[in-house]
Amino acid sequence: MTPAASFSSTGIEISGIGLHSGHQTTVKIYPAPVGSGRFFIRTDLPDAPIIPAVIESVHTTTLSTELQSGKASIRTVEHLLASLTALGVQDAQIEIDGLEVPLLDGSAKLWVEAIQNAGMAVEMSIGEPVTEAIWIHQGDQFVAAIPSPELRFTYGIDFDLKPIGNQWFSWQPNRESFGDAIAPARTFGLAHQIEQLQQAGLIKGGSLENALVCDQDRWINPPLRFADEPVRHKMLDLIGDLSLLGTLPRAHFIAYKASHDLHTKLAQHLRSAGF
Repeated sequence: MTPAASFSSTGIEISGIGLHSGHQTTVKIYPAPVGSGRFFIRTDLPDAPIIPAVIESVHTTTLSTELQSGKASIRTVEHLLASLTALGVQDAQIEIDGLEVPLLDGSAKLWVEAIQNAGMAVEMSIGEPVTEAIWIHQGDQFVAAIPSPELRFTYGIDFDLKPIGNQWFSWQPNRESFGDAIAPARTFGLAHQIEQLQQAGLIKGGSLENALVCDQDRWINPPLRFADEPVRHKMLDLIGDLSLLGTLPRAHFIAYKASHDLHTKLAQHLRSAGF
């Protein structure tokens, strides 16, 4: 089903299919009182439980980030939260009638357009500076936050597949907009892993309409929106996961071959450091 979006001066409504669940859900986003932060409300559950979009709510990080509060959870929150954060929406009430945020076209493009058209976008908020470097690694994978005079992100990936290979991308919010540089980058998958992931109960809602797919030699559903679209999408995920801090500290965030697990571990270390 084609994602559907509508907006007004007070809110946003978007419907679509969840990547992993394959279920149709509708998200409604409203401005929230100053200081209340970003939070989800599961309107399909008894008593409409609230799930705060904070690092303390992280439950699992298998191919997406899932938040949980009590017995209520919400999955694949990263693209929406990255968009809200990059567009300066610090306080938002996000109502959803299911367990997973819609994947839409696989990117954050539709979220950004809806937030902007609803008049909710303002300047991105940046917090206190990181004064000491924080590094976390697993094998040759790592994430880091190092002192920097301005907020900056750098990401690297390396796949033994000709269409992707080694890619690096660096982005500074004050030099290029999130909507232009990051939001349009779609999620991507590897053809040889699809059957295994589906057997594990994952990517039930994935398709060639909402994800780029490649085999060893070519992209199965070109064209790409950027020559380095995969690494830009990984940066989108990183920003979404770090958004669980509320306000991003001023730092140079660097990641290489990382994952939602490493992204959120970095956010947890930053929280422990007072951010």
